[in-house]
Amino acid sequence: MTLQLSICEASDKGPRQDNQDALRVVTPVPQLATSKGHLLAVADGVSQCADGALAAQATVQALALDYYSTPETWAIPQALDKLLTAHNRWLRANGGGQPLLTTLTALILRGRRYCLAHVGDCRAYLLREGKLRQLTSEHVWEHPGMDHVLKRAMGLDEHLLMDYSDGALHLGDQFLIVSDGVWAVLTDADIQASLQKHPFEQQCQRLLELAWQRGSQDNASALLVRVDALPDSTLGEALAPLDERALPPRLQAGQPFEGWDVVSLRGETRQSMIYRVRDPLQQTWLLKTLPASLHDDEHARQALVLEEWFMQRVAGDFTPELHPLPQRRHLYYVMREHPGQTLEARKRQHGLMSIAACRTLATQLLRAVGKLHQRNLIHCDIKPENLLLGDDERLRLLDFGLCYCPGLSAGDSISAAGTPSYMAPETLAGATPTPAQDIYACGVTLYYLLTGHYPYGEVEAFQRPRFHQSTPASRYRPDIPPWLDDLLLRAVAREPAQRIETAEQWLLEMEQGEQRPLLVRSQPLLERNPLAFWRWLAAASLTANLVLLVQWLAP
Repeated sequence: MTLQLSICEASDKGPRQDNQDALRVVTPVPQLATSKGHLLAVADGVSQCADGALAAQATVQALALDYYSTPETWAIPQALDKLLTAHNRWLRANGGGQPLLTTLTALILRGRRYCLAHVGDCRAYLLREGKLRQLTSEHVWEHPGMDHVLKRAMGLDEHLLMDYSDGALHLGDQFLIVSDGVWAVLTDADIQASLQKHPFEQQCQRLLELAWQRGSQDNASALLVRVDALPDSTLGEALAPLDERALPPRLQAGQPFEGWDVVSLRGETRQSMIYRVRDPLQQTWLLKTLPASLHDDEHARQALVLEEWFMQRVAGDFTPELHPLPQRRHLYYVMREHPGQTLEARKRQHGLMSIAACRTLATQLLRAVGKLHQRNLIHCDIKPENLLLGDDERLRLLDFGLCYCPGLSAGDSISAAGTPSYMAPETLAGATPTPAQDIYACGVTLYYLLTGHYPYGEVEAFQRPRFHQSTPASRYRPDIPPWLDDLLLRAVAREPAQRIETAEQWLLEMEQGEQRPLLVRSQPLLERNPLAFWRWLAAASLTANLVLLVQWLAP
């Protein structure tokens, strides 16, 4: 079952000469409807600006076109905010000397949830189980005589501030968006009575007629959508449907399998099996599937399908190349085997990393993680074993099995997974994954490759670690420059708010290097050097006692 909607709309100029309202409804193809949702929007152009009708029409047109071009992994508010911020700049620059102004209320219905974006003085209502509830507030000045003067609108300010809200969909829900030409003369009771009185397909037109009967002198628009059916699956399951195909049998070296020649079993864990295979052109690939023990584990099967789906959406120089695989009779996916070594293998073979090599690899790592975060994805398992330095000197992220996407992944199965020594304190405490946790893992990874130690000591599985003060990397490597020492300490800070905020910020500060003034943090001696603190305290106490003894013995 997919999300099914009924839609009714009406818009008219009313007593005015032209209609400066604009409505837009987008019912996309099924694939986009699943990943991006159905879009409905009402804009009300401000007549006092250069061209209110143009502002409203251009805004809903840009919204309809640009929203469906944003990455499928982006959260709805993230996608809307990016494109509306850009369009806000266009409105300010194309009014012939003064900005184009319009209000906007947009509704996205995706999966079993809705998201509402709002600025200005249109209104959105939800009619659920016979009760009408207003979902938005008008952005107007609360002064006598200024109750229709906008203080927020598209094109009004350089920095756009939208209101976002979301919630779960219920079967039979009705969402209504109306311009001020309707709600300004009708009470909520009037609106609810009208919606319940007329057939669905006539309700919007009846609302407009009722508004004019009550004396409305403005353009009037109404857009109504009803939820007729809800999808059975979650959003993640809908985007990457559970694959019911059988798992491959245990493969043997030299065995042909669906057009591949099996070379060897490259790795096997409780969660996955990876085979080295060759295609007809003798190129080497890696085939990843599940062990037989997980044959009936729907969560593991869904995770493998979603892992491939995530990798397809971040395909680039920092991830392994995926084979398109037009036909598969079994459940697996295939990725390129890029020649090279993981950073863990490189450390075992060559020892600790030099400062120069660390800067080069850190730049590639942070760029890769930054691109991942831009796509609203969190890797959740960054460590030297999952970082491949290819023979082409390119760093690639491996193993997206724990990759997390807010809104798509199941949040209750991530926190307990991963490698404890690289997991942030809040991760070990069960927190939902955030980009700050990847930043922490990057910091621990670079710290380990430089020193062979962990900033808080090694954390064993099933251990409940206590995170005290982290040890500066320069304690183990005196050749580490102060600016790099400082960056690593900030990356692995216990509190997420104290860490480097983004991969891009870390890159910028690292590129500045020694030219960047060192951030001096005030830190008590007890935290910096506990032994020195207690030695100083003992010496001070002894000195005070000696002074008192001399005074007591003095005649």
